[in-house]
Amino acid sequence: MLTLLQTLWRYKAWANDNLFAALAANEARLAPADFVTAVRLLNHVWLVEQIFQANLLGHSHDYRALNTPDTPRLDDLLQAQRASEHWFADYLAGLAPAALDERLDFVFTDGKPGAMTRGEMLAHLATHSSNHRGMVGRILAAAGVTPPKDTLTVFLHRAQPDRAQPETT
Repeated sequence: MLTLLQTLWRYKAWANDNLFAALAANEARLAPADFVTAVRLLNHVWLVEQIFQANLLGHSHDYRALNTPDTPRLDDLLQAQRASEHWFADYLAGLAPAALDERLDFVFTDGKPGAMTRGEMLAHLATHSSNHRGMVGRILAAAGVTPPKDTLTVFLHRAQPDRAQPETT
C-alpha cells in the first residue's frame, strides 16, 4: 500500500504540473470568471492538503473554510502546491508501512469530529485532487482547449516507457 501511495503522489505532482502549465498557457482563452474558478478549485485542493497535513501531524489548524477568501496568483499557487507535494513525498518516504493503519482523530473545518487512518487520509487527498483537476479540465475544454492527459496509465508509461513494451522471456 505504501508503494502505491508513493506512486499516486508522484502521479499527482506530474498531473498538477501539466494542468498548471495548461492554465498558464491558455489564460487568455478563458473568460476571466472561468480562470478565477479554475484557480480557486486548485487553491481548494492545496488548502485541503494543508488541513490534512496538520491532521497527519496531530496539530490543530486555523482553517474554518475549504478555500481562502482571496484568490492567489496562479504562479504563487503553483509554488505552494509544489511545496505541499514535496512535503507529502518526504512524509511518505519516512513512513513505516504499519503507520498507514493508525487511526487519527481530528476536527473538520465545520467543527465536527472525524477519524481516518493515515492511509485513508493520503488516499483521500490523491483522489480528491483528481476530482478537482477534472473540473478544471472541463473549464479548459469548454474554452476550446484540450486538457492535458490526466490518467495514471499515461503517467506510468511516460515515467517508465518500458511498461509500454511487451515483456520478453
